[in-house]
Amino acid sequence: MSESLINYQHCPFCYSKAIHPVLAAKDYTVSHRSFEIWHCADCTNRFTQSAPDLMHIGPYYQSAEYISHSDTAKGLINRLYHWVRSYTLGSKRRMIQRVCRQKQGVLLDIGAGTGAFAATMLQAGWKVTGLEPDNIARENARTKYGIELRSAEDIYTLPENAFDVITLWHVLEHVHDLHGYFKQFKALLKPTGKLVIAVPNYTSRDGEVYGQYWAAWDVPRHLYHFSPAGMQKLAELEGFTIQSMYPMWFDAFYVSMLSEQYKNGSSNLPGALLKGLGSNLTTLGDKRRCSSLIYVLSLV
Repeated sequence: MSESLINYQHCPFCYSKAIHPVLAAKDYTVSHRSFEIWHCADCTNRFTQSAPDLMHIGPYYQSAEYISHSDTAKGLINRLYHWVRSYTLGSKRRMIQRVCRQKQGVLLDIGAGTGAFAATMLQAGWKVTGLEPDNIARENARTKYGIELRSAEDIYTLPENAFDVITLWHVLEHVHDLHGYFKQFKALLKPTGKLVIAVPNYTSRDGEVYGQYWAAWDVPRHLYHFSPAGMQKLAELEGFTIQSMYPMWFDAFYVSMLSEQYKNGSSNLPGALLKGLGSNLTTLGDKRRCSSLIYVLSLV
């Protein structure tokens, strides 16, 4: 793949120069190339070094196996993903209503994929704007849910102070213009609005167990790799405060099944379920160890 690569001389989160490589992870979905992951000693977040820039990342998403765009149900892992999603969509809706303290409102869903969450909120009476960069995903949303998602670039032209909540479900790790997006979040939210961000947590128990084979590295599509402490520092830097944090219990099982496949060549369902369960049991003592976390941010 011909491409231009991003090579950081400082941390893309906090701009510190105290950065160093910690491991190399493989892209098992498309290119089968390895990419270095670097660590910031100051904010503790990590990032993919030498990832393709915005103009050249597209081919790394072009796979029938990339479920957030294709919505494929092919294979055991993807069938389980769909089954779990039917449950978690309702949980997400209830959480949004709870943190916003309103049954209905105005929502912006960034990285809407094939539109499942946007459709759920529309059915609950919310006014929803969905942004999605991938043409295939937007077409799938139109075909499956009758939803017209807008291009990701529209985030820079939306009306200010218009949204009660902005959601990014496993999206922020993909965003090249990280600080530009946070600037827009501040502009687009109402003063009492909430920013809801779900991202993988590399400090999770399953992240430790699988190391370089941990599926949530998902290089180079995941440009960034967050720790709870790192998310706290990023929020403060951008003028937000973390109001609450919620574990995503099912992610440990899904990630473990993929990680087993990457490490051993098969999904090893019993082993994956045991490791996912072990990760969640660790989370019971400290939710900051969950495979993925939902952060609810408020404006300072």
